Amino acid sequence: MKGSQLVAIIKRLEAMQESDSTETQTRRFEKNGDERGLVSYDPQTETFELEEMATHQTFKFDNIDLVAMEIFDLLDDGTDPEDETPSAAE
Repeated sequence: MKGSQLVAIIKRLEAMQESDSTETQTRRFEKNGDERGLVSYDPQTETFELEEMATHQTFKFDNIDLVAMEIFDLLDDGTDPEDETPSAAE
């Protein structure tokens, strides 16, 4: 059984929050070498900012669960070969 991708995302976001630095922390989220999103955490405002690389849209979050779900959706596009099942026609 594969580990939870959502737990891994949350751990990376928590590490950003727990840093002792007062500087903005950033993390890139990729799938198969394709950068899907860039997340910044501002410790001054305690907010996350997510930039979707495909559309260059930016979203702000003050809740770690909401940003984690958005990142999960960006990374989960249904192209994981381990998740594919043969069609009935094969």
